[in-house]
Amino acid sequence: MKLELVATCLFGLEHLLGEEIEALGYERISTIDGRITFLGDEEAIALSNIFLRYAERVFIKVGSFKAESFEELFEGTRTLYWPDFIGRDDAFPVKGHSIKSKLFSIPDCQAIVKKAVVRSMTERYGITQFAETGVKYQIEFFILNDLATLMIDTSGVALHKRGYRKDSLGAPIRETLAAAIAATSRPRENVLFWDPMCGSGTIAIEAAMMMKGIAPGRSRHFAAEDFSFIKKEIWKDAREEAFDLEHPTEFQAFASDIDPSAVALAEKNARLAGVSDIVKVFRHDARKISVDGRRGTIVCNPPYGERLGTLREVEQLYKEIGVHFRSLSPWQVYIITSHPSFERFYGRKADKVRKLYNGMLPCYLYQFFKNK
Repeated sequence: MKLELVATCLFGLEHLLGEEIEALGYERISTIDGRITFLGDEEAIALSNIFLRYAERVFIKVGSFKAESFEELFEGTRTLYWPDFIGRDDAFPVKGHSIKSKLFSIPDCQAIVKKAVVRSMTERYGITQFAETGVKYQIEFFILNDLATLMIDTSGVALHKRGYRKDSLGAPIRETLAAAIAATSRPRENVLFWDPMCGSGTIAIEAAMMMKGIAPGRSRHFAAEDFSFIKKEIWKDAREEAFDLEHPTEFQAFASDIDPSAVALAEKNARLAGVSDIVKVFRHDARKISVDGRRGTIVCNPPYGERLGTLREVEQLYKEIGVHFRSLSPWQVYIITSHPSFERFYGRKADKVRKLYNGMLPCYLYQFFKNK
């Protein structure tokens, strides 16, 4: 079955996600902020959910149409081929978003879409009441500039939830963003990767998973595994491929933190992620790390806001790591933070700054290539 699929991501990760989709062998159709549409099939649903590091969810696109009124939303939704996917006993709840559109009431849009899907199902199955006791097909609408797109979620739990991080400290960085930061720093086998303020260890763990070839979704469940039109063998083969692609590496990552509870949590997470063999977790003060002549890269998410007492303490920490990290030259440094004046307190301008989002929180990745 030829399908249009939609992979969503955090704003700023579209380029990385697009490259991943193409690496899987699929053709991109369009890219807008936070979502990429591409062509695929049933196998693509399995491979995308298991292998994409930067995607938040993967959807089946059922259709798109102009919707400036509730009547247009109803008729456009009704004419789509919902029974091709949803059985007469299956559940089909509705949720969605509307941006810069005439139809802005989400509850009203939900009700209209639900009624239209019921009408479509009634026309196919000849019944008016649906038990919705079977497999769950989560319908999601996205209305942007009066263009409605109707989709079915194949992921279930968001893809950034890999499964290894059962617990976390305050203000954790999302796994998909951590993977993007790690990728941007270009991890290599002959260069030590060090997160000296590791928290729950997410950045170092994502870098290690990348270097070992561990597919981020190989050990978790997806909503589409229950869909009747996708054969179980497709999921089995995709997982076998994921496990076959894991490989040994000489890459090494350090994950350190001054907080002993963070160290204990990072150790646990690294073990659950299957990377404890190449991620060394220990307690250490980021302001006192030393390099001993080894090539390395610092990648970290320093405490900010609720992760550390007062704003003054945060800014003092930025000053102190700015002085110390410069003494580690020629190491490169990658720091992500949402503090608007980070460079001023750190003590120098970044060589490159990239705007990213942790959920809906804007933040900046400061990249220092010549750490002097």
